[in-house]
Amino acid sequence: MPTPEFILALREKIGHDLLWLPGVTGIVLNDDDHVLLAQRVTNGRWGLVAGILEPGEQPAIGLAREILEETGIEARVESLVSMETLPPSAYPNGDKVQYLDLTFRCRAIAGEARVNDDESLDVGWFAPDTLPDIPPRELRNIKEALRGPTTPHFLTT
Repeated sequence: MPTPEFILALREKIGHDLLWLPGVTGIVLNDDDHVLLAQRVTNGRWGLVAGILEPGEQPAIGLAREILEETGIEARVESLVSMETLPPSAYPNGDKVQYLDLTFRCRAIAGEARVNDDESLDVGWFAPDTLPDIPPRELRNIKEALRGPTTPHFLTT
């Protein structure tokens, strides 16, 4: 998916300055508790399906939309796993961003995993003991999600 229109409109006003954005991440599990991962076009790395909420969009609804758009999987959002402010980062074009990320445990309910947009090189299901190299934060959240619905992880200090 291209950059959302609301972000392009903001960028016209603020240039490359830091933009605070609400992000959502899905730990999508199938019936065997395998985890759905996507290999990103931007860096070739595997990771959880994630996206940016549109203005006024509810987090669970936006995440289900992102999962379907990126992977062809229809998912039911089950529970919140973590709420975190991610470190500031920059895109190759110089745009600076910082995300408030809400990570949810999700269950696949329909569809076949496939590359369904231009953001991924590959999409696949991975057993928890055969995950590729993924960011430590995502690995920690996968472990939490596999334990079942629990109290969400969030930093207090």
